Amino acid sequence: MVLLPYGRAPYPLDLGDRAATIVELPPPPPRVPLRPLLDAALEEPVDRLRLEDLSRPGDHITVIVSDVTRNEPRSEFLAAVRARLPGRRWTLAIATGTHGPCGVEALGIPASLLEGMRLVDHDGHSDDDLVVLGTTQRGTVARLHRCVVDADLVIATGCIRPHYFAGFGAGVKAIFPGLGAAREVRRNHELKQRAGARAGIVDGNPCRDDLEEVVSLLPTPTFLVNGVCASDGGVFAVVAGDPRSAFRRGVELARPQFTVRVEAADLVVASDVLPVTASLYQAAKIAAAMAPVVKPGGLLVLVAECADGTGPLDVVNDAIFRIGVLPRLAEGVRLGLVSSLEDRIVQRTLLEPFSSVADAMNEIRGRVVVAPRASQLLLS
Repeated sequence: MVLLPYGRAPYPLDLGDRAATIVELPPPPPRVPLRPLLDAALEEPVDRLRLEDLSRPGDHITVIVSDVTRNEPRSEFLAAVRARLPGRRWTLAIATGTHGPCGVEALGIPASLLEGMRLVDHDGHSDDDLVVLGTTQRGTVARLHRCVVDADLVIATGCIRPHYFAGFGAGVKAIFPGLGAAREVRRNHELKQRAGARAGIVDGNPCRDDLEEVVSLLPTPTFLVNGVCASDGGVFAVVAGDPRSAFRRGVELARPQFTVRVEAADLVVASDVLPVTASLYQAAKIAAAMAPVVKPGGLLVLVAECADGTGPLDVVNDAIFRIGVLPRLAEGVRLGLVSSLEDRIVQRTLLEPFSSVADAMNEIRGRVVVAPRASQLLLS
């Protein structure tokens, strides 16, 4: 019996007599307290002066945190940077990208840390407060929220873990797409179709190169504070400083935590923990990560509760699965979904509904690969 992550309760998978490989992430390093890691990284930033030397009392500082689609230690990030910069004027910006406002109450940040802070719950679908700074070589308009343009210093937080087309998450992604215009973010995301826009690739990744070019057009000084995630989701290291070089240092720390070797199979069953399994919009990360593992004519089944629904169907079908997942699949591979969604809803997507993994297994013979933490995998 294998217990797959599935929303808030595990999904029991009985493989019976089927030959199967269970893909396991490398064991994580021992857990350590986060605050000393943050303080050490902030004391010796990479290719940047310390925060205390970049800012003066009275300066206006915008600090960016992730939205509810990421599981990150936002409060710890915020407490560490505020402790080093007393007497500043603060804006807290929630990096929502194309997701829309989420509400600060959903982020679990104590009221004491929010005291005196202006709040920006970014809405990338509204033109209000967006400023155009230029256009990248690939045609993406750098349209960012005014809170990063008008600040004296921008502090971008996040956690470095694999991302299926930006190489790794975090870095400048907090600024763009985090605080970008939705239509410009989607233009950048179209680059996921190009070679090099794959998990684990940072340099030479057209999507990553483009978003870093967007942020290079921002006149405001920027500073990065990123946790480095282990395979269990915990933060085992922190990098701080220049958003480009500090991020790359963190990537090389993270890479061994997620790299695995997996042989191709006829049936691939894939899941992951929340928030990845909360909606089909997010669960696309599972499909993209495991697509190269499915043999021609095989079946890739996502096990994702999707308690929050599919997400906007036009975006999910066209902007995500059609250009970000289907091109990664071998000829004749089908996509299936085991979820809490009604069949009639799943049938409007590019996936087939299955009532159980057992039903999917009855359709495909041959070798099975099961990936309980699929979106985190870097295939070697």
